[in-house]
Amino acid sequence: MRIALFDAKPYDRPGFEKYGSEKGLSITFYETKLNEDTVGLARGFDGVCVFVNDTVNAAVIDKLHEYGVGFVALRCAGYNNVDVEHAFGKIHVFRVPAYSPYAVAEHAMAMLLTSVRRVHKAYNRTREFNFSLSGLTGFDLHGKTVGVVGTGKIGRVFIDICRGFGMEVLAYDKFPANDSGLNYVPLEELMERSDVISFHCPLTEETRHMVNRESIARMKKGVVLINTSRGELIDAEALLEGIKERKVGAACLDVYEEESDVFFQDFSGHIVDDDTLARLISMPNVLVTSHQAFLTEEALKSIADTTVNNIIEFTEHGTSENELCYRCGNIEDCKQKRRQRCF
Repeated sequence: MRIALFDAKPYDRPGFEKYGSEKGLSITFYETKLNEDTVGLARGFDGVCVFVNDTVNAAVIDKLHEYGVGFVALRCAGYNNVDVEHAFGKIHVFRVPAYSPYAVAEHAMAMLLTSVRRVHKAYNRTREFNFSLSGLTGFDLHGKTVGVVGTGKIGRVFIDICRGFGMEVLAYDKFPANDSGLNYVPLEELMERSDVISFHCPLTEETRHMVNRESIARMKKGVVLINTSRGELIDAEALLEGIKERKVGAACLDVYEEESDVFFQDFSGHIVDDDTLARLISMPNVLVTSHQAFLTEEALKSIADTTVNNIIEFTEHGTSENELCYRCGNIEDCKQKRRQRCF
C-alpha cells in the first residue's frame, strides 16, 4: 500500500513513520501542498494523505480518479478544503474527527490568558530588564460571560475550562447537544451579551464570515474574539475595522482566512505580501499563532494512528467509520452509518 503524504512537516514524520511501518504502509513524504499543479505527484499511489491547506477541489479529484488513487486520507477534522460532493462516486474520503480536543481548547484558553493579562508584552519587556507595569493592566475572567460557538468535543472542553475560571457560559450550535446542561441561546443574543467569544465550529457556507461588520456592530464594546477553528469564520477586513474603531478589544487568532500561502512557513527574512495579515499582526491587541492549536505530542500521535487505521480499515474491509460520504447529503451523519460502502 503506497501513500503520498502532502504538505509534510518534520513533526508529521515520526508518528506516520512509526504507525505506517507497523501496518505495512509505504509512505512518501512531499513537502509541497497538493493542488492542481502538484497532483501529478500522486500518480502511482494507492492513496493520498492531506492536511488543512491542501487543495482537493473538483479538478484535483478528477486527476486522482484518473490516476487510480482510491482515497484521500485527511489528517485533520475539518474538510472544507475537499469537494466531498464531487468526490462521491469517484474517490473515498476519510478524516480524523477527533484527535485531542484538549490540545485545541487549551490553546484557546492560553491565547485568551496571554492576551488579557498581557503576558507576551511582559515577556518581551523583562528580557530587556524593563520591569515597568505601565500598560499591562488586564481583567479578571471570573464573572465574565463567554460565548462558545460550536459545542462539539473541542467546544465542550473549552466550556469546562471556562467554568473552572468562574465564567458564565453562553452556547450556540446549529445542532444543540441534548441533555448537556448548556445554556443555549440564539447566535445574535450570544454576540450581544458575551465579553469573550470563542469559535469551535466547522467552516460551511452558513458559517463563513459569521463575524462580519454587522455582527461586530452587535457585540459589546471591548469584546475579545478567539478563533482556533477555521480562518474564514471571521471577515479579516471587518475585524480590522472593528479593532480600529475600538469595538473589538482584542483578537486571538490561531487561524486566518488567507493562511494557506503563509502559515507553516518561515517568512522572517522576507516581506509578506498580505497587507491585511500584516496590519493585524501590527495591532497591539491582536495575538496571532500559526495554526498551532493542534500541535501537541498527544494530538500528533492520535492523528497519525487514526489516519493509518482509517486506511487499513478501508483496504481490509472496504469501508471506514470515519469516511465522509455524500450519498445522503448529510456528510457527517450519513445514513449508511459508515458500516456500508458509500459507493
